[in-house]
Amino acid sequence: MLTIKKTLLILSFFISILTVSGQNIQPLEITDEWLAEIAEKAPSSTTIKNVSIKKVLVFSNATGFQHWTIPHNVEMLKILAKKTKAFEIHIGYDVTNFEKKNLKKYDAVILNNSNPKGPKRDLFWDLLKENSSYSDAEIEKQALKYEQNLINYVAKGGGLMILHGAIVVQNNSAEFSKMSGGSFDYHPKQQQMHVKEVDVNHPLVKAFDGEGLIHVDEPYFFKNAYFNYNFRPLLYIEADKLDGLRKKPKNNINYVSWVKKHGRGRVFYTSPSHNAQSLANPKLLQYFLDGLQYVVGDLKCNDSPLPLSEHPKN
Repeated sequence: MLTIKKTLLILSFFISILTVSGQNIQPLEITDEWLAEIAEKAPSSTTIKNVSIKKVLVFSNATGFQHWTIPHNVEMLKILAKKTKAFEIHIGYDVTNFEKKNLKKYDAVILNNSNPKGPKRDLFWDLLKENSSYSDAEIEKQALKYEQNLINYVAKGGGLMILHGAIVVQNNSAEFSKMSGGSFDYHPKQQQMHVKEVDVNHPLVKAFDGEGLIHVDEPYFFKNAYFNYNFRPLLYIEADKLDGLRKKPKNNINYVSWVKKHGRGRVFYTSPSHNAQSLANPKLLQYFLDGLQYVVGDLKCNDSPLPLSEHPKN
């Protein structure tokens, strides 16, 4: 007969399997203990040292799907800034942050899971609709202005870091997709995956030591400008290793993070991660820090599109 202790151990095992393999990774509370853990594992200095302090807007408002990691990312970025003393972090929620005069205050903008509602998928429209008495025509005009302000801000030399679900910010805009490197298509269920480096010698992926990242996440698939491959891919997953695909992808190699130039500015997109559990990985924290140093212009690297002949084959 099973003892109570053995029964509890078996139940605990199956609960942990369901938690990891299913869609419902449990949200973590932001506690002093969690903050201390992230602070302990975060890099203590930037890869490129002796740089001037850069001002960064972390825009953290979402009108659609509310990623529970939004506040965790805010705290993580504050910790990186505090430990490295290289950044001044400003948290923003108001759409007026995208006025030209306000964007000029910052060296980079981070879109922190700023998901808009479907099917319009226009964050600026949503925010204006919620907070104004303008007509739909006036809102449309103003939303387009804010989108263009952000695109122009990057083109003129600003940095843009897009975290996970924020790739959806202007998901139906061809111009925004061209700047960001792609638009969101869909994702299968959360599952454990092995995220691999495209080029282990690229300075932005050195944090992973050639071993990649194994974690539980949503495997994102993309559309629109993504298939132009007008970016330098950094990380990828193999589609045939995933469960629950809705359709056979065009390519088995699916990129989940990249960098690219847009005019004189720089864009860094990272799909990892949907879950704050992944933030406890010091390699991922280093990756975020290096990506941030790239978008503010301190960390120089090859961000030209990868020739098709050099893309990973699988």
